[in-house]
Amino acid sequence: MYSSGSNECECGDVFVREKGELRRVKPTGNVPHDPGLHKSSYKLFHKDFSVTICMDSFLANECRKRNDHFIFTYNGEGSLRYTVKSLLDISLLYIADNIEYVESLIGFPEQMADKLFTAAEEKQKFTEPSTSARGLQVFSQAYGELVLKSLCLRERCLLLSERMEEIRVFHCLETLDLHGCRLGDSHDFFSHLASEACSRLATLFLGANCLSDKGLQRLTAPIRVMKRGLENLQQLDLSDNPVTEKGLGYLTCFNKLCELNISDTNVQLDSRLKSFFRNKMSMVFSASPLQTFTHSECRTEGWAEQVINQWETKAAELPQKTLKPRTNALHFYGREKFVRENVHSVCNDARPEEKTSIIHFHKLDLHSPSERATDSHTHMNTQRGKKRKFSKEQEEHVNSHSAAKRSSSPCPLSAEDLELLSRY
Repeated sequence: MYSSGSNECECGDVFVREKGELRRVKPTGNVPHDPGLHKSSYKLFHKDFSVTICMDSFLANECRKRNDHFIFTYNGEGSLRYTVKSLLDISLLYIADNIEYVESLIGFPEQMADKLFTAAEEKQKFTEPSTSARGLQVFSQAYGELVLKSLCLRERCLLLSERMEEIRVFHCLETLDLHGCRLGDSHDFFSHLASEACSRLATLFLGANCLSDKGLQRLTAPIRVMKRGLENLQQLDLSDNPVTEKGLGYLTCFNKLCELNISDTNVQLDSRLKSFFRNKMSMVFSASPLQTFTHSECRTEGWAEQVINQWETKAAELPQKTLKPRTNALHFYGREKFVRENVHSVCNDARPEEKTSIIHFHKLDLHSPSERATDSHTHMNTQRGKKRKFSKEQEEHVNSHSAAKRSSSPCPLSAEDLELLSRY
């Protein structure tokens, strides 16, 4: 390797590390056969050598990324072992970490999509406001009802207001419970209920929402005129709302409506109400409460079930301000007790009374023998009464018959309906 001796002197000694020890090698590459060389060989580490791993100098995100691709386990002896994840799992983790940039998942296998959804859920991609709506939209467009088929938001008005953008993404809902969400007559969520995104909705709970006749008019305007919206609605709950008989007239547009709950409303249960539902909607009064409106089967169902729970948990973790009554100025005068007693009395008076009567209507099933016998018996009694009445008061019967014809004819659109349609 070296041609002259001068080069040997210039290069000096060469050391090679072998099995944790340093050995001195001649410039020619041969190890000298000196018996005392082994004694004078240099150790790479001293006996009191120790290693300290400084993990504090690394960022938290970098440490997490370094550990994402490994699985740490302990063997039987208690030693820590790690194995590398499969390429499929690493790819799913990468896609889940960037789910907001995915254009579409249409055609992607459902089994892999379920794992991908779980991975994105673990990375909190559906709870962050910047990525939640887009991430849920990608899955909802491709898998529909698998993502979320039923949604229960009973008594969760704050959750509905905070996550309205994400809830609008679920366009394949079949059951939606909004009982006690304080929607009123002019909530922004009504425009979503009346859109084609809720065309598959079959069960809708709108009880205890301060919904009046004006709200029902706004809710049913698209389907009454443009034949789109809640055309597949089968069960509807309007209990504990200030709805009158005028508002019930807007429900005739729901041709597939089978069950209706109007308990604790401003509607009187009498023969006129029963005849209205029988003639206009082919529905009869239910003597026993219907199982649909007991809230025993309504629950959140789908891949996004845990996502809804995460939303509620995160909302509960936010610091809540304690709203104190504005009576601090009255402490000086010693009137705090008097004012608080008045406040509690007003709150107790404002509490709604318990339901005293249950008013449930269901679709008349002409195929069952009991309903067919009841319908024929009622029809015969009605015909006999009409004959007796016609023999006594023929003129009044003719006038009432002509008035009924005029009422059954389709009425023109009112100014309020036209104004609502202009908004859609």
